[in-house]
Amino acid sequence: MSGIQERVQEAINELVASGAERGLQVAVYRGGKLVVDAVAGIADPATGRPVTSDTPFFSYSIGKGVAATVLHVLAERTGLSYDTPIVELWPEFGANGKQGATIRHALSQSVGVPGLPRDVTIEDLCDWDKMCAIIAAAEPWWEPGTKIGYHAVTFGYIVGEIIRRVSGKPIAQALRDEVAGPLGVAGELFFAIPPSEQGRLAWLEDAQTGDAQAGGMPEGLPEDSPLLKLGPAECTTAAYGNRADVRSASIPAGGTVTARAVARMYAALLGEVDGVRLISPERLREVSAVAMAGQDEIFGFPTAWGLGYSIESEPGAPAVFGVGGVGGSYAFADVGNGYSFALTKNRLTPSFETAQRIAGIVREALAAEARPSAL
Repeated sequence: MSGIQERVQEAINELVASGAERGLQVAVYRGGKLVVDAVAGIADPATGRPVTSDTPFFSYSIGKGVAATVLHVLAERTGLSYDTPIVELWPEFGANGKQGATIRHALSQSVGVPGLPRDVTIEDLCDWDKMCAIIAAAEPWWEPGTKIGYHAVTFGYIVGEIIRRVSGKPIAQALRDEVAGPLGVAGELFFAIPPSEQGRLAWLEDAQTGDAQAGGMPEGLPEDSPLLKLGPAECTTAAYGNRADVRSASIPAGGTVTARAVARMYAALLGEVDGVRLISPERLREVSAVAMAGQDEIFGFPTAWGLGYSIESEPGAPAVFGVGGVGGSYAFADVGNGYSFALTKNRLTPSFETAQRIAGIVREALAAEARPSAL
């Protein structure tokens, strides 16, 4: 194994041994090649089943980047413009002043419908047609395209319904046909999980932080907090991600992935992977450029989004784009350095500390390998 593989493996072994993490996967592609495929720990504490490279993890908002990728592949093939009004594909979406909303607005977290009625249940989230009807009828919080705010739950239905209207396929099938199948990871990159596959998944757990659990909404939020209007509070807990009905439904604000599958997907956005390139270099530049930035209307901090991915780069620098999920899983592509990274885990912690630590090890190791040797 390469030095970078050994360094990552040592680090995740230490995280599991210390009790900070239960089970982890890390994968890195560089130049279209898998250079890290590391696992550690336990997928299911009840049985002792270990994490393997093909253990799928319900990874929450990592699925947003997967959903966006499906739409980009369809746009590449069909010529669909991101500036197409959503109503041209989905007429019902134009209700209550949303006629001007475009696909670009939906992908850049600026379409203006981040919230859901307070009485929406988890069972409702599993009903695609019901959720799309609720969102289509919603009154926008702001004029589409004028502000940015994280669409924690609604993003997946909006992008997924656009995909369905363009392709004629439910998003789970479109993912298989357009992305997962061509990349050879149809068994590791999912929205709706077939019942026969659910026994393979990692079992999630909420990390204990003092006397509280990391999962769920923060305590003490005021009644008018935007956070309480995004969807059922249970959506951020391990119990939610362990539910069989949630796992078997398409709720593409979240997704179920292995680290190596989602890293492979991002690698195929950057370039060719075993003969497959998902989008052109020109489209890569477009989707990874900042499409909308400003103060997030939900969280109150500065944010920047491309077309379906959070952008973390400095102005003028090559993009680093991707999406992290509740509990600390993360996946991204680094355009300037030509690599993709994914970390999945089953202990839901309240930060991305583990992902940041391992990504830092990867970044340093790849930089060291790129430096010319001293004579």
